[in-house]
Amino acid sequence: MKNQPENTLTPAQKVERSLKKRYAAERRFKAFGIASVGVGILALLILFTEIISKGSGAFTQTYVQLEVHLDADTLGIYDATDPQQLAVGDYNAVIRKALLKRFDGVKTRNDKRALYSLISIGASYQVQNIIEADPSVIGQTQTLWVLADDDLDTYYKSLSDAEPFVGRLNDKQLEWVTSWVDSGQLKRKFNTILFTSGDSSEPELAGILGALMGSLFTLLVTLSLSFPIGVAAAVYLEEYAGRNKFTDFIEVNINNLAAVPSVIFGLLGLAIFLNFMEMPRSVPLVGGLVLTLMTLPTIIISSRAAIKAVPPSIREASLGMGASKMQMIIHHVLPLAMPGMLTGAIIGLAQALGETAPLLMIGMVAFIVDIPAGITDPSSVLPVQIFLWADSPERAFVERTSAAIMVLLAFLITMNTLAIWLRTRLERRW
Repeated sequence: MKNQPENTLTPAQKVERSLKKRYAAERRFKAFGIASVGVGILALLILFTEIISKGSGAFTQTYVQLEVHLDADTLGIYDATDPQQLAVGDYNAVIRKALLKRFDGVKTRNDKRALYSLISIGASYQVQNIIEADPSVIGQTQTLWVLADDDLDTYYKSLSDAEPFVGRLNDKQLEWVTSWVDSGQLKRKFNTILFTSGDSSEPELAGILGALMGSLFTLLVTLSLSFPIGVAAAVYLEEYAGRNKFTDFIEVNINNLAAVPSVIFGLLGLAIFLNFMEMPRSVPLVGGLVLTLMTLPTIIISSRAAIKAVPPSIREASLGMGASKMQMIIHHVLPLAMPGMLTGAIIGLAQALGETAPLLMIGMVAFIVDIPAGITDPSSVLPVQIFLWADSPERAFVERTSAAIMVLLAFLITMNTLAIWLRTRLERRW
């Protein structure tokens, strides 16, 4: 019957052939759907694998063990009770003496410079912190684990690879590093600097705390402005505004604003908040205002949908019991619509957290080392920090870029999970 001409088939055979074609088409359609889902999951797995494999190394940092003699003459500190002397002590000098003592064959200026470059400039701050915490250690010899330079750190982390990444290390530096490795004077510790410091031009000293605090302050401003304004606009459009050409015009433009590219809002913030209102650049306050403009359409649309989902019988029963319209909205409609409103607000904030383009337009791309203490302090944000590190030439910034992406993704996943939990926990079925 498969190759039998159509005109020779009985009605029952024609129906059977038609059903087989239909079932085959359904199976193909189902297979296409499964393949599409599989491709999406595979792409997601590749993305996460790539980010985690590159960024996991940033959570540890290489340290070098040195026998450091805290000599008062070398430090230039003769009165340990004088804060001024402690502040200007030559802490690098004692580290360099310890290096030259460890490798006593280093004599030339170039060799000394190459040896000193294996230790991070942050090691001097470690020694300073130790002496400031306990000045009585001056004159003693202590075994310290000091911070290694990013080139040494990258090489040491790649020793298990088939071809370790040498980078800018020369043969003599590799010989000294091998000596440290053989004597057990190199080890990796958890990189607390990544989470406790601001940005730095030195990869081993660079952290995300400044950008993280900037993001939190920016989102705080965004939430404080966008949520109440968005809910108030949604309540007015759904409960008070009449259906006329003016409200139709507003509704169309709200929907259009939700599709406007984010960089346009950055240009708007640049023109209004910076040029016209002369507000300071690169502060969370301006960043929050710009992101408020961007997230308002999303919050208004989701809030209107949540208000529409409240059954009319709730309104009618409230009004029938003698409540005013405002009482009906505040005591009945808003509490029932709040889960949907919160879900929309959290999703809008998650979108704002990952935005870079509008914040670049208002100057939040500046190199800022200090940790912001408020919404008016200069700061960067996490997406912009990722952008800056990705553009840096040092190899060590590659893993820090991926680590910062992992932190950003963790925040985004947490916020979306919270939105789903609120919707399932608080939502009512009518």
